[in-house]
Amino acid sequence: MNAPVVPNSLRRPVPAGFLDALKAYFGARFSNAQAVREHHGRDESPYPPMLPDGVVFAESTEEVAWLAKQCHEHRVPLIPFGVGSSLEGHLLAVQGGISVDLSGMNKLVAVHAEDFTATVQAGVTRKQLNEEIRDTGLFFPIDPGADASLGGMAATRASGTNAVRYGTMRENVMSLKVVTADGRVIETANRARKSSAGYDLTRIFVGSEGTLGIITEVTVRLFPQPEAISAAICNFPSLQAAVQSVIEVIQMGVPVARVEFMDTWAVKATNAYSKLDLQESPLLLFEFHGSPAGVKEQAQVVQEITRDNGGMDFQWAEQPEDRSRLWTARHNAYFAGLQLRPGCRSSTTDVCVPISRLAECVGQTAAELDQASFPYTIVGHVGDGNFHVLMLLDPDSPQEWEESEQLNQRLVQRALDMEGTCTGEHGVGLHKMEFMLAEHGQDALDLMSSLKAAFDPHNILNPGKIIPQH
Repeated sequence: MNAPVVPNSLRRPVPAGFLDALKAYFGARFSNAQAVREHHGRDESPYPPMLPDGVVFAESTEEVAWLAKQCHEHRVPLIPFGVGSSLEGHLLAVQGGISVDLSGMNKLVAVHAEDFTATVQAGVTRKQLNEEIRDTGLFFPIDPGADASLGGMAATRASGTNAVRYGTMRENVMSLKVVTADGRVIETANRARKSSAGYDLTRIFVGSEGTLGIITEVTVRLFPQPEAISAAICNFPSLQAAVQSVIEVIQMGVPVARVEFMDTWAVKATNAYSKLDLQESPLLLFEFHGSPAGVKEQAQVVQEITRDNGGMDFQWAEQPEDRSRLWTARHNAYFAGLQLRPGCRSSTTDVCVPISRLAECVGQTAAELDQASFPYTIVGHVGDGNFHVLMLLDPDSPQEWEESEQLNQRLVQRALDMEGTCTGEHGVGLHKMEFMLAEHGQDALDLMSSLKAAFDPHNILNPGKIIPQH
């Protein structure tokens, strides 16, 4: 597939002896083997592989700090790597350099159940955290689908299926331990629930995609496990009817925990991939959290709203194993979609718009995609105005790539015209950089560039990402 030309694609030369110095310090936890470099030079984006010159498997903040100091002194790019599940080219070594794999930093540092917080190393995944705190009666709600690392989720400002009720990583990260470009180690905040002491460094690093510092520890909020949980499926005669129902549910103030949309093609793909028998029409997946009486009341209100929009009666999934199977299938919708066109390469995109404009945006997008020369699916965390498009492309067809990019550009422009954003949760990486000027304006981009220069004067931290460079 002919992916677009990548800005600043010239690799920086690695100084003589630099890789040998890393080998001497890290021993077997440094590798420049081709297979290891290839694993760390690709993600789920449509871009071709861009390999680092070597990979370090770090096990402590001190090791990351030592590595950052060496890279800073020798002007060698340094790219953080979590589990490799990003969709917009975040971890690709555009200018070569060293990939620092944080997956080995996977320990819970502290759980303060009485304060509803946990501090974890950056490589801890969301599933691991919830498994290890299960006996406390608490859980961590941010669920982007993939079993992403908490460090990666903070770096990309992830959200997911529970964001409509519990918020995103922006709201749920209380503090970070960060290694700066020159190897210093800072704590962005303490565990107090609020502070007015100085600049909010935590929020600066959340969503910075490894361009301002390397996150090595994350302190997150925890929530009580709900007393009662129910999940329901509701099918609709049309895409617009389903999305309009979501708008009315949110505007009514019903505290749904999750509300997910799947178009007909996504449902068909999910049935085939996950061996389900869902009715193949646009549908919403709801989950309700609370007391038994509260869950029942929420469900009744939502059922009335969906019926008014042509929705069918709820199909319930109340047993834990049924809910788990349903949400696992939803999380696997990406991989299910790929099976609609075996051998394809996907180009995924997401936007987020004010909830009042959601039906209009989704409807216009689907109408355009219906005329495309390739198959597609639409899914979305529509409770907060966010939806995703998966375009299934022939990897040997530059024409399909170009067509998909034009559709993506029109989708983003449509969202911006509706006072939305070019990405609700995928992040910027490489693929969304071209839209930053239209969304933020030149003055704001100049300020971001100044911030980047102050935090990373030699431009070694994940260079060539987020801010368009000329």
